Amino acid sequence: MGRDLIRTKRVHEPGSWDRKIEAFVDSLTVGRGLDERTVKAYRLDLEHLYRWLKERGTETLDEDLAERYLRYLLQEKKLRASTVTRKYRVFKGYLAYLSKQGFLRSQRELVLPVLPESRRRGAGRAWGEMAGKSEEEAAEQGEERGWREQPERRLTRAEVDLFFIALDREYGALDSDFRKRVCLRDNVMMGLLFYHGLDISEILRLELDDYDVSTGVLSIRRKQDKRRGSDREKEWDQDRSQDHSRGDLADPILIFSKELKERMELWIREHGHFEREIEYRDVLFLSKLGKPLSMKMVINIFDKYRILAGIEKACTPKDLKRSMERYARELMVERCS
Repeated sequence: MGRDLIRTKRVHEPGSWDRKIEAFVDSLTVGRGLDERTVKAYRLDLEHLYRWLKERGTETLDEDLAERYLRYLLQEKKLRASTVTRKYRVFKGYLAYLSKQGFLRSQRELVLPVLPESRRRGAGRAWGEMAGKSEEEAAEQGEERGWREQPERRLTRAEVDLFFIALDREYGALDSDFRKRVCLRDNVMMGLLFYHGLDISEILRLELDDYDVSTGVLSIRRKQDKRRGSDREKEWDQDRSQDHSRGDLADPILIFSKELKERMELWIREHGHFEREIEYRDVLFLSKLGKPLSMKMVINIFDKYRILAGIEKACTPKDLKRSMERYARELMVERCS
């Protein structure tokens, strides 16, 4: 009987879990040197776990409940195997931390749930292949396999709202002018991606002169207009400044969102704060170091605000772009003009 009491897997008193999470992420920041974005993701994963527990009338955590939550995400929420694997690693580390600190008496390791048979055929070797990989690597591999084509990966209307609310809240809460400019840049990029269906590659090719402040028209070099053969490639590199005069290379679009138009013009006015090197000064969207953003950087920016919005399902910027097709009419009425 005494041994059974010793092995009781009770973890926290109600209301104390938030302090345990903060202590855990602090230990990761100091011990492993994790960046701010990763720490935020870990914190949100654990907060969502405890919210799920609270909905079921408990704030006590053990391996059994953590595994039950993972099965819930996998089987009921239909999250990708790679996403569940990432959360599994977070929970495993957290439980190990609680055990080391004396809050958890059980010694067994957390077990990764099995992918249901009905989804194994469609996922192929995904479960085994994605285990141990970063979320960015998993996303890139999933893109190659065509998993991003699944319609359920598009964001719902509520998720779209939460995503842009997260952007607006962060912008309003920042007390540093430089960080506000970075957030403004991110807001404009996500707006172009969603409202106008631009690809990341098209956003990254934009230059300052592509936007006409007087008309609100933005000239886009579409994918199909990119370098056609070696001769065309040389011509493009030698005289890029003439692209806008060639109708077959530029696709003009009118920025129909009044809010996005205002933010675009504010970003152009703030652009000088990011101009570091002469060769990149014409690029519309620059990094903090004054260099062109990479595709991975934009994906990371999207993931940051997806996490801040509490959107748990795995999705990419392409899914945000495709979501506009569903809600274009109502959103144009509500948010635009």
